[in-house]
Amino acid sequence: MWTTGGKAALSRLADLLAPARLGRDFRWLLASSWVTNLGDGITLAAGPLLVASQTHNPLAIAMAVFLQRLPWLMFGLYAGVLADRVNRRLIVIITGLVRAAILLLLTVSILTHRVDTVVVLAALFLFGVNETFGDTTTATLLPMMVGKSDLGIANARSLTGVIVWNQMAGPPVGAALFAAGMAWPFVSEAVCVLAGVLLISRMRLPARAAPARPARVAEDIREGWRWLWAHPAVRTLAITIFTFNVTFGAAWSVLVLYARQRLGMGAVGFGLITTAMAIGGLLGTASYGWLVRRVPLGVIMRGGLIIETLTHLALALTRSAWFALVVFVIFGAHVFIWGTTSRTVRQRAVPAEFQGRVGSVYLTGVVGGMVIGSAIGGIVASIGGITAPFWFAFAGSAIILTLIWRSLLSIAHTDENLRTSPSAAQT
Repeated sequence: MWTTGGKAALSRLADLLAPARLGRDFRWLLASSWVTNLGDGITLAAGPLLVASQTHNPLAIAMAVFLQRLPWLMFGLYAGVLADRVNRRLIVIITGLVRAAILLLLTVSILTHRVDTVVVLAALFLFGVNETFGDTTTATLLPMMVGKSDLGIANARSLTGVIVWNQMAGPPVGAALFAAGMAWPFVSEAVCVLAGVLLISRMRLPARAAPARPARVAEDIREGWRWLWAHPAVRTLAITIFTFNVTFGAAWSVLVLYARQRLGMGAVGFGLITTAMAIGGLLGTASYGWLVRRVPLGVIMRGGLIIETLTHLALALTRSAWFALVVFVIFGAHVFIWGTTSRTVRQRAVPAEFQGRVGSVYLTGVVGGMVIGSAIGGIVASIGGITAPFWFAFAGSAIILTLIWRSLLSIAHTDENLRTSPSAAQT
């Protein structure tokens, strides 16, 4: 039986992780996010291992990554329309159940020895389609249940789950489960996904008025684009995210080769890069509440993009693995602080009825930028050597940052009164 002291300690821990003022429904959402991120982290390691167990063809392995990103470019904008038209909680529940079904079918194919390269690539494409609709809709839930002044801390808590469970805990568990039996990681993720669905089902969202919608989906998409393009701050943020993902994608497309050839890291050393960025991300999200109470959001955004630009320069110049790991820790902190800030600014600015469509533009821009950047990085590296993509990323980021420097402060200007509100200070 729990003692009174034990219950009090548990209550304090729960309030630290998810402050009571954010509401009970936010706690259900956060718990669902964390448990499903653990499942995603398990297959983050097991997925590539499964692909590698079926083929050593570099083209097939590259296709595995491409097929998971392709659905975002094909269906991302349609996913935003669906999120704005249909019951959002229901979409998340259905996509969770569909993901669990795909995982179980993949497990059956493994256990019956019918799995092959085609089966794995088909499963990855289906995961990508399902993720496109599920993640787009999930991103709209938080602004429906949390006040604007608390969106920053709520997003920080959500991203903490990505770091701890998806990047730090999940991959080693997934690798160990795969070593124990090829099917175990996918069974485990299915259990995590179903647990996440159960937690989401306990959540209650505020009622939404059913606005009149044009009969054609294309008109809905155009309406979302028109709103985004007419809003200067949101438009600038969208352009910034897309262009910086192009430069980031170019550099990171050759990261594994850079780590081996430039830094002299083996497979274990390369794994330390992910760990270093996760540690930095954890430090960044843990300090986010303290940071936003003292620094304007626009200044945070400027500082973050300076860090990203200098990261590319530092990696282009160094040959020291230890120095590079320090850079990756700092970069990891930037990634999650910037991600929390940009998501918060967007969620505060966008009306509820446009959250799905505008959010889908951002997510499509992120993936599209990465795809374009990866292609550029491969070409630049083949011509100029392994550090050339980092020089390209540094130069491109510096030029973009110069062009948007003045407008960055205006992106978050309307949020400054919320940054210092009493509830925002209680973190």
